[in-house]
Amino acid sequence: MTEHVWSYKSTSGHLAGGDLTGYKVEAVDGDIGKVDKHSDEVGDAYLVVDTGVWIFGKEVLLPASTVIQIDSEKKKIFVDRSKEQIKNAPEFHRDKHLGDAGYREELGTYYRPVTPAGGQPIV
Repeated sequence: MTEHVWSYKSTSGHLAGGDLTGYKVEAVDGDIGKVDKHSDEVGDAYLVVDTGVWIFGKEVLLPASTVIQIDSEKKKIFVDRSKEQIKNAPEFHRDKHLGDAGYREELGTYYRPVTPAGGQPIV
């Protein structure tokens, strides 16, 4: 199951009800765009990020669990994935995928942390 993928980590600094629209999003290796839409619904939290020219103006959907820190002062969100990992995620089309449970399951599986036997998640 991938439900935990759709929740913010307790250490992220996320405050329920806060507006993240317009925040810059930073992967582990650089800027990927700005938040265009977000949800902080319990068990269904995500960011829709407009990547601008980075991947030719496409949007990506990032599950809330990818967020490692939110800096409200700088209006910046840091995620625990590389630009390449985000670019290689299942393609996202807002009109088609936002309410699609099958797509959510596929994306949740892609972003779920890999845990070695008895160890910490590897991202």
